[in-house]
Amino acid sequence: MDKKRKLGVAGAGALAVVVTLGIAATADAAASTLGAAAAEQGRYFGTAVAAYKLSDSVYSGILDREFNMVTPENEMKWDATEPSQGSFSYGSADQIVSHAQSHNQRVRGHALAWHSQQPGWVQNLSGTALRNAMVNHVTQVATHYKGKIYAWDVVNEAFADGGGGGRRDSNLQRTGNDWIEVAFRTARAADPGAKLCYNDYNTDGQNAKSNAVYAMVQDFKSRGVPIDCVGFQSHINSASPVPSDYQANLERFAALGVDVQITELDIEGSGSTQAENYRKVTQACLNVSRCTGITVWGIRDSDSWRASGTPLLFDGNGNKKAAYTATLTALGGGNPTSTPPSTPPVSSSSSQPPIPSGGCTATVSVNQWQGGFVATVRVTAGANGTNAWAVTMPLPSGATVTNSWSTTRSGNTWSNVSYNGRIAAGQYTEFGLQATGTAGTLSPTCAAS
Repeated sequence: MDKKRKLGVAGAGALAVVVTLGIAATADAAASTLGAAAAEQGRYFGTAVAAYKLSDSVYSGILDREFNMVTPENEMKWDATEPSQGSFSYGSADQIVSHAQSHNQRVRGHALAWHSQQPGWVQNLSGTALRNAMVNHVTQVATHYKGKIYAWDVVNEAFADGGGGGRRDSNLQRTGNDWIEVAFRTARAADPGAKLCYNDYNTDGQNAKSNAVYAMVQDFKSRGVPIDCVGFQSHINSASPVPSDYQANLERFAALGVDVQITELDIEGSGSTQAENYRKVTQACLNVSRCTGITVWGIRDSDSWRASGTPLLFDGNGNKKAAYTATLTALGGGNPTSTPPSTPPVSSSSSQPPIPSGGCTATVSVNQWQGGFVATVRVTAGANGTNAWAVTMPLPSGATVTNSWSTTRSGNTWSNVSYNGRIAAGQYTEFGLQATGTAGTLSPTCAAS
């Protein structure tokens, strides 16, 4: 997902392209959609796309009308593009790229190297064998899409959460501390015309994690390692609100000589509170000259990986929400005579579930694609809070877990890890898992101590 301002690196020619993409001929029409309004500001407005949803006429209708940048949600990740070593599969990703090209939309490639969503054969490699496999994967995928990608998320989520500000311990990290640099140099050689980005979450304000990313970018720029942009995922909720220094953080990265982009924006909530948060983020991008665009992570609330939090600009039926209107207005767009009215605002209090009286409750949202899925489980503490929790959630026959995060698994039981066991009354934490197969109907239950 990515946000960039006036394409300073790309130059005037690229800016002319931006202004022509997805823009209607008249000023009135240009102001009536997110992509067109953003383009008038020298930026783009994009969304994450799932190939299997393109046949949904409501989904594709909104996509083609509103957005001028697309990011494949899962279709370009390692498990999708190289399911067995040396055997590459591009069908679903090609479908998204072809759709985008036919509708004058550009594409962000996501993601070439990541510790998650790796196929099983990668998880079984280490050391030199894994490093060589990563280099070959980056080379092959970037070469396949050479000239078709606006920007690559070359490396995704390589830094650890918490106060240490260090690298995430992963199989890729254990191949050597230079693995990120190698991935960027490899991507530049394979697709020299694309912008190369580092992408991460929980870096929206200045903190230990964002400071560590900042230091890496500063080092790369000083040594000539090819890096053109930094992506800020911006998954916003009550536990991770829009930081007060959001804009200042974008500015300090831009000052290093890279573009900054909001790459996976979703903001949980509803009504005027959600709308105001979307306005804040959009305005922050507009206020930073090298913020080149915004990508929301999904189209309708029902398409979101965190659907229960209703975090997107369109409701489950495809209707525009108050957050849509606030975002379009911040971009300088809006045409009351041609834009259908937004969904009436809902008071923020009405969207908050009551605090459970018992220990904890668990809910799940699923992002399913052909052959696999990601399940995100939210654990909400009861009136007494929690010191520890465990969720029981049997998976359907044929589903095989390939990865999980923020949890420890024992059979069908998923327990907290060291940093997320303690939850205050009425607050929540989330963990996730990736699996092959079909999710079916998942029914998590929660117990707390």
